[in-house]
Amino acid sequence: MNFNIKEINEKVQRESLFVKQIIAEIGKVIVGQEYLVERLITALLADGHILIEGVPGLAKTLSVKTLSDCMEAKFQRIQFTPDLLPADLLGTLIYDPKTSGFITKKGPIFAQLILADEINRAPAKVQSALLEAMQERQVTLGENTYSLDKPFLVLATQNPIEQEGTYPLPEAQVDRFMLKLKLNYPSKKEEREILERMTSGKEIRAHRVVSPQELIQARSVVQMVYVDEKIKNYILDIVFATRQPEEHKLAELKNLIAYGASPRATIYLAQAAKSYAFLKGRGYVTPDDIKTIGPDVLRHRIITTFEAEAEEIHSEDIVKKIFEEIEVP
Repeated sequence: MNFNIKEINEKVQRESLFVKQIIAEIGKVIVGQEYLVERLITALLADGHILIEGVPGLAKTLSVKTLSDCMEAKFQRIQFTPDLLPADLLGTLIYDPKTSGFITKKGPIFAQLILADEINRAPAKVQSALLEAMQERQVTLGENTYSLDKPFLVLATQNPIEQEGTYPLPEAQVDRFMLKLKLNYPSKKEEREILERMTSGKEIRAHRVVSPQELIQARSVVQMVYVDEKIKNYILDIVFATRQPEEHKLAELKNLIAYGASPRATIYLAQAAKSYAFLKGRGYVTPDDIKTIGPDVLRHRIITTFEAEAEEIHSEDIVKKIFEEIEVP
């Protein structure tokens, strides 16, 4: 077994060389935001979607566009608005009087990297239209079903400040996002560099360093990353602590959690940890990988009670407490 792990480790180190190149290329355009860039690549390698919460102007759109430039993938930005219809997103059937038949007009969802900007501004029927595309990587129009090109990543943003005219995302949809990120402002030093770079008048673009096919190949190597039995039990302990806190010496959380994380959280936590280990050039998952990526997997899967809201305790606080108390293998 040790030989196999060594073999996987060597293969990961060879196959993950392009990751540093992507980060370097994105760094030519984006100042800072290492957290966002790392999580974007992690999700892409793990075949998962991302929900980002952050104020406007933090380079969310630019980061995704730059990532698409690094792999020459088709990028599509969709602005979600209250009057958006499912057909505006997925496409529709148009009647052709010449043939007395219908022609399929595909919508903007037929791309590889989708930026769903301000997703919580569209009504539930539009948000629900994304479900099939996100889960099955396909879109049904009329009687026909169309597969989406791989890799396919939905990156959705929501503004935490302006809540007027917004709709809460359905829980079924929120659960389909592998990661939920919370972005902060750049440091003063980073913002000075942004000022210098963005007012120089020079156009800076990232160059292609990996093809979509090479990325798909890398995903097969990510699946080979070794996860020890103790790490698997650690993942289960963390997820079950959100459902049965009293059985994990966290009785004080029982009245704060209405619903814990779903089985999808267990799967996504393992997949994201494998992907993060690959990103770091390792062929095995460590407890630190789980601790690093865990909050991004769990923060949107825990529904708090009215008691927690009254005490101003958020799911973020609960996740932090669980990681502090669950024994690390």
